[in-house]
Amino acid sequence: MEGTIAEIRMFGGNFAPRNWAYCDGQLLAISSNTALFSLLGTTFGGDGRTTFALPDMRGRTAVHPGTGPGLSTYRLGQRSGSETNILNITQMPAHNHQAALDVNAAVQVNNGDGEDPQPNGNFLARSTGGDSYIDNGGAGQSLAGVSATGSVTIGMTGANSPVNNMQPYLCVNYIICMFGVFPSRS
Repeated sequence: MEGTIAEIRMFGGNFAPRNWAYCDGQLLAISSNTALFSLLGTTFGGDGRTTFALPDMRGRTAVHPGTGPGLSTYRLGQRSGSETNILNITQMPAHNHQAALDVNAAVQVNNGDGEDPQPNGNFLARSTGGDSYIDNGGAGQSLAGVSATGSVTIGMTGANSPVNNMQPYLCVNYIICMFGVFPSRS
């Protein structure tokens, strides 16, 4: 299969064709692959004296180097990202939790008869018929100044488990041309 040295292709076969190698990060000897080393250098790894590395595309997608409008800057050979991520509080969107709080308030009432239209300025008064309290027919009154304290327990959600970051994918081989036409720089 003809190719240009350092060209990377997707290949659906279950082998790397002659003069091509898998993009699996393997280290190669510079002395045996001088043309390919002259194009890749140590961009993808190696010590640069005796070895250099092929790109490792396993579990990765390709991104063009540079900066696109509104995007981050990427350099050739840069690796980034992860298959999973554990979210922390700073990554959570602003949100609310619903909660219910039962409030029990005691109201002091006048011990005068509830039938009295003005039981000493109080709105609520004791009924002459027992322990129930009645409205003397006046306008409704709010219980201003009533406050309640308490606590609401909100359970944790999630299990501090990793969240999958993977886009839908189809696994194919990435191969790189080891021997072929040397690319012109013009």
